[in-house]
This record gives sequence, structure tokens and C-alpha cells, in this order.
Amino acid sequence: MEGPAGHNGAVRTYRVLKQDAFGRVELLDQGGRRCIRRVACGCWVPGSRIVARILMARERRALLALAGVDRVPVLVQDPAWAAAPSADGTVPVPQDVLVRSCLDGEALHLCTRLPLDFFDELERLVHQLHARGVAHNDLHKEQNVLVGADGLPQLIDFQLASAHVPGSRTLASRMRDDLRHLAKHRRRYLRHTRVVDVSPPAELLANPPGPPRRRGAALVWRRLVKPVYNLVTRHLLGTRDGEARRDTRGDWPQWVPPARPRS
Repeated sequence: MEGPAGHNGAVRTYRVLKQDAFGRVELLDQGGRRCIRRVACGCWVPGSRIVARILMARERRALLALAGVDRVPVLVQDPAWAAAPSADGTVPVPQDVLVRSCLDGEALHLCTRLPLDFFDELERLVHQLHARGVAHNDLHKEQNVLVGADGLPQLIDFQLASAHVPGSRTLASRMRDDLRHLAKHRRRYLRHTRVVDVSPPAELLANPPGPPRRRGAALVWRRLVKPVYNLVTRHLLGTRDGEARRDTRGDWPQWVPPARPRS
């Protein structure tokens, strides 16, 4: 659903990007400037609004902790963005709203060109999050990783992110999980991405790094919590987690020179 761009200073809903059991995500426009608004209104399922607000609060805490880190969204505090009518004409409840900057990039599973150093840069960005005490916790989804126009990675969707005291054992466990998902993406793309005028290092193609082994909380999540989570989201709420993934049999991006050439 799209609407006209904002004009004369008015903020308008340009498009509803996503709508699910926890609410909707909207693209807002004000004279060409665009932001993303999450509306945690829930759905018909009892308690869904409460869960949506909890997830929104997690995202807010994470983005506050990451203030000043490049290539992650920035919270927008201007009440004009929060109070703008949605595409259906309704005005969201202030407690249901989070507004953040709109990053200009293409989702990893849709990109057609990929710099040779993309995953090195992505790892550096993830380490910046961890240095601030933030674990993303949702890096298995390719749509949460964007490829910017400059070829550098960006990260979005911090609903499941968690903020911790730097150096804590809980953070260390979740850091390992983030890095494990990153390693799986790296290994998969090194295996399938086509070569153009540059080639990945031969040793990487011959023996790409494998993902770290699961430990502790990651094993508990995989074996005990995730089956229940899938049952609730897929069968009760009718949503599917991580559906946007590049098809192994489809088109893969071409390797291009590094986004940050080494001197």
C-alpha cells in the first residue's frame, strides 16, 4: 500500500513494508526524507500487543546503545514522525511507535554484486555492536544484512537484539551465536558466488571457514525453545521466520573489487 510523498512539511505514510502478528512496519516520507516506523499494535491473538511492545523496547535499547555507530539505524525522536497517520488514516498510539532512520541498501539475498571484502567488513561491524554490549541475535536472516551503494554492509531489524554489560558471560554466549551465523553466510556465499574480474582467495574457496560450534544457550535455543517458537509463529500466528533467503539454484551475486581497497 503506497501513498503520496509528504509535502509542505507533512509526514505521510509512503508504503507499508511489512504487516504481521506483531504489528506493521511503515516507510514514512517528509519532502523526500524517509524514515522507518514500527507500530507495535499486535493482532487478534491475545497478548500479541504486549509481546510486540517488548520487542520494540528491545530494539530501542539496542539502538540507544549503538548511537554513533555507522551503518546501523538511528532513532528519530521527532514527534511529527510518530504521530503521522498510517495508510489507513488511523493515528498510532504513541506507546506503540518506534521511528528510526532509513538505510539505503539492498538486502543480501537480493544483491547482484558483492565486494570481496564484504564479509570481513560485516564482521568488523558486528564486532562494533559487541563492543557496545549489543548482540543482534537475528543474523541468520539474510534480509537483515544490507549491501550499501558503496558495497559496505549495514544491519537492520534489532527487535531481537539484546543489550548487556560488556564483558558479561551472557554477552559472550550471544556474541558467539552472532559470529556463527555470520560464518555460515560467508561460507555459503564463498561456495556459490560467481567470479567476474576478480577472484576470492584460492585458500578460501578450497577450505572456507566453517561456523563455530554451538554452545550453551545456543544449544538450548535450538533444541528446546526454537521448536516451540516455530509452533507459535508459523501455526498460531501464521508467520514464517527467515523466509527471505537466496535460493541455492538461483542467481548468485558477482564478486567485485573490495569496497575498502587495502593500501
